Formats: sequence, structure tokens, C-alpha cells
Amino acid sequence: MIGRDDDIGRGPRDRLAAQVRLGRQTEVALAIVPASSPALADLVARCLVVDERPSQSAYTIPGALAQSDPTVAAFERWVRERLAEPISIPDAAKAIGVSNRTPQRSVQRTMGTSPIRFVQDLRVQQASHLLRTTDLPLETIARRVGYEHPNTLRVLLRERTGKTTMALRGV
Repeated sequence: MIGRDDDIGRGPRDRLAAQVRLGRQTEVALAIVPASSPALADLVARCLVVDERPSQSAYTIPGALAQSDPTVAAFERWVRERLAEPISIPDAAKAIGVSNRTPQRSVQRTMGTSPIRFVQDLRVQQASHLLRTTDLPLETIARRVGYEHPNTLRVLLRERTGKTTMALRGV
């Protein structure tokens, strides 16, 4: 009888053990990725929603939300192509073929935020990516994402991510 109970329990235990082993293998693989390619590690983390922040905002993927509304998707594309430049909502509206108020209404409805804040979020997202995956100085990164002064970016990064630039770099 003991042998039979062991045999009955062995199936689920074996499956559970296999899942645990798989989980550990995944953890090991994910630990190796950052050393070999910070850019790949960043992409994997974003796809797997790996984030240390104590916030639910990490589980909302802005790009996916933006794609649900054609106007917001076009606005996002237009902004991403010009992150280093001053962004004007009227210029964006004209470029994507809508009225000046349409981006305001569409972004607010879809993203739950203003177009200006959405642009700041895209800039912070790109700056965070560059900090994690390059050795570029903060001054260069700030210019690449549209900020003349690195301190402006530093403050926004701290507010939006809860981390310092050094922490984002992994230093």
C-alpha cells in the first residue's frame, strides 16, 4: 500500500519538481543575460515585466495601450521620431492630420494622462533604457531625449521611476 501511495503521489510531485527546475533554469538564464547584453536584458525585462518598483504602473505597457487608439498610436510614433526636439502638440496634430484638441482628448481617454505628460513618459522611458544599456553621459542622454539640462531629466527620472540615475545604470 505504501508503494502505491508513493506511485500515486509521484506523478504530480515529478511534474512540480520539473516546473521548479524550469523556473530555476529561467532564473539562471535571466541572470546571465545582463552580463552578455544589457540591451537584450532591458528588452527581456520589459517583455516579462520585470521591475523592482513597488507600483502597479509597471504592469501597464504604454505602447500597447497607445496602439489601441489610432490617433494615440500616430501621436506616439510622431513623438518617438522627434524625442530630441521640442514637441508641440499643434505641430503633432497637424502632422497626424487631426485637430489641435484631438490628441488631448485621445491621449487623455486612452492613456489617462495629458499629451505633455505622455511625452515626458516616453522621454523618461527612452532615457532609462539608454542609462541601462549604454555608457553615455547623462548630458548626452538628456539631449537625445529632448532636455537641454541634465538636471531636468534627473529630477523626472527620480519622480517617475523612484530611482537615481546611478541606480538605473545598475551602479
